Amino acid sequence: MKVSARNAFRGRITAIQPGAVNAEVTLQTSGGDTLVAIVTEGSVKSLGLVVGKEVVALVKAPWVMVATQDAGLTFSARNQLAGQVSTLSKGAVNSEVGIALPGGTEVFAVITNEAVSELGLTPGKAASAIIKASHVILAVPA
Repeated sequence: MKVSARNAFRGRITAIQPGAVNAEVTLQTSGGDTLVAIVTEGSVKSLGLVVGKEVVALVKAPWVMVATQDAGLTFSARNQLAGQVSTLSKGAVNSEVGIALPGGTEVFAVITNEAVSELGLTPGKAASAIIKASHVILAVPA
């Protein structure tokens, strides 16, 4: 499977909480991280999502927010993945930030250069990738 999403997490579904329209699907990645996705009940059925099924969670880098511990904020986003800045690639307006998670997974975000400066991001600095559950797209291997 080739996709344009910068972040592709392989994992297995550990829980499905059904709802009237949407379901909350929890998965554990191969690196041991937990991700939560909100998908329609129709997607649960059409993809055959069940506990134990292998899935790929896709997240585009611009959908990933970055926070540092000194931000002093609490977030409502379900996915808050703590790690350390591993890569920082600056462009004219935006930067790509890689955050290495303890299990070996790397999460990529695209944020403004101004945000990089305000957060004081440098390789090795503690940072968290913040991802809304509604921004996680699930796919199943063919």
